Amino acid sequence: MNLMEKLRILADSAKYDVSCASSGSGRKNTPGGIGNAYMAGICHSWADDGRCISLLKVLFSNACVYDCAYCINRVTNNIPRATFTPEELAELTIQFYRRNYIEGLFLSSAVLKSPDYTMELLIKTLKLLRVNYRFNGYIHVKVIPGADPVLIDQAGLYADRVSVNIELPTRKSLQMLAPHKQHEHIITPMSYIHQRILEFNEDKRKIRHTPVFAPAGQSTQMIIGATPESDAQILRLAEYLYRNFGLKRVYYSAYVPVNQHPNLPAIYTEPPLLREHRIYQADWLLRYYGFQASELVDEFHQNLDLDVDPKCGWALRNLHLFPVEINKAPYEMLLRVPGIGVKSALKIVKARQLGSISYDDLKRFRVVLKRAQYFITCKGKYYGNVPFKSESIRNSLVETEDTVLYEQLRMF
Repeated sequence: MNLMEKLRILADSAKYDVSCASSGSGRKNTPGGIGNAYMAGICHSWADDGRCISLLKVLFSNACVYDCAYCINRVTNNIPRATFTPEELAELTIQFYRRNYIEGLFLSSAVLKSPDYTMELLIKTLKLLRVNYRFNGYIHVKVIPGADPVLIDQAGLYADRVSVNIELPTRKSLQMLAPHKQHEHIITPMSYIHQRILEFNEDKRKIRHTPVFAPAGQSTQMIIGATPESDAQILRLAEYLYRNFGLKRVYYSAYVPVNQHPNLPAIYTEPPLLREHRIYQADWLLRYYGFQASELVDEFHQNLDLDVDPKCGWALRNLHLFPVEINKAPYEMLLRVPGIGVKSALKIVKARQLGSISYDDLKRFRVVLKRAQYFITCKGKYYGNVPFKSESIRNSLVETEDTVLYEQLRMF
């Protein structure tokens, strides 16, 4: 099998990992043209500073020894199989980089023979890139659950970001659909990586030339909709991971039925994309807006409202806290107003030091008034165009949300 055929197979096998976002481009090179936006395995992700970066996203191998019911690469599936050698993948990465196709590498793998054996091959690939080719581009590598901590240490020294996919939200679901995997083999490496990051950061403060360990931190991925867990269970788990393991990001992947199995959705079931979208919105509130999972979902509301975004859902359930006066509300409360983001809230607080804010000023502060108008007053005046009642406001928000959501989902 030639190298390009391996690339085609292993790039296709990696597409279900959503830790990177696909470019969605189908523009090929033309005779006499320059560049190519349509090479197998190339996807786009975003740096912390907002830059869009292109990555080679592939599996090292899809020849898995595990039989996870939800996975296209399970050992019992009759699909084309391929495995790179470390030398092939390192050379391929460098050649793509030299042609300006990519700026980095996103590398994962099925379990080839054993977790340790697979990790050794991934580390050999990373070492070739970093040492032999002196490649300083971005590298994100997936740690194989169950691998020896010594191997995880090496991965963290060569990669910018490391991650362990938790995949299914509960131990029960993991046992039911992935009998070869153990919950401890996922959680333990997460804890170990977090501790090593803290240790290296502490050493760096004392010894200037201490090498960095996973400087871009760690992340994970959960599959949404393959098993019956509620949004409450998913968000509580995400909150736990952020709080205890310092994760940079939890990614959520709407389950795409690829295998027939009695404990999985039927093969033609539509992926729950809207649910995935709402969970991402709720996750954003956990990370940047000071919300707790117990506020967004509780025993009476186990799942997020699909008709309105999670902040609107919380506000409608807590209408006694509104409307808030824009000229007096503290920063923390401004963040909880639907339609007001972090930057807008900071602008409002700063502008109030110079004088009263008018309703028209809010437009300049990029406040989304289609939502915010129902939950604020400005100089004592309420600008909502419906009665201040939960049902009336919700109906207006749903009409607005249909348009906004279409625009958001269209990007994907």
